[in-house]
Amino acid sequence: MGGNMPSEAGLPAETLALALGALGAEGARVLAVSDFYATPCFPAGAGPDYVNAAVRLSAQMDPDETLAMLHRVEAQFGRTRERRWGQRTLDLDLIAHGSHIVPDLASYQAWQRLPLEAQMAQTPDRLILPHPRLHERAFVLVPLADVAPEWCHPVLGQTVAQMLAALPAGDVDEVRRLP
Repeated sequence: MGGNMPSEAGLPAETLALALGALGAEGARVLAVSDFYATPCFPAGAGPDYVNAAVRLSAQMDPDETLAMLHRVEAQFGRTRERRWGQRTLDLDLIAHGSHIVPDLASYQAWQRLPLEAQMAQTPDRLILPHPRLHERAFVLVPLADVAPEWCHPVLGQTVAQMLAALPAGDVDEVRRLP
């Protein structure tokens, strides 16, 4: 979860904290919440820096239902989708759904290999899980390591802790725990 713009609920950290309750109201059980982290905006220059966190949920929903629930919560906090990777009040990304590969391995691999320029211009027409770039992003892996360090990527065969250890130290150092 993340945000880099204020919502009616307040600054990004306040929005994230209140979104946890909204997830519960939507039928998800919050099992674990990471610390909150200040992270550089991605891609660089696209707006103010973010506050990011990771949440481990339990819900009796399939991946598409889970994503729809996350979008409903985002909307409650003023999220609009005007520009890919644009500024946002609340961003609730579905990074993984257990060991599911959605929709299939070939689609996952096609999006995982897509160059950055193409990623910025294209949006998948369906949910791709696990997130094709999670293993490259410190702003995802650092908080994720707080709540699921032993989760194993179903395609790469690595745990969150292993993927985090493989990142450049400079990328990891840019992710700063908030007090």
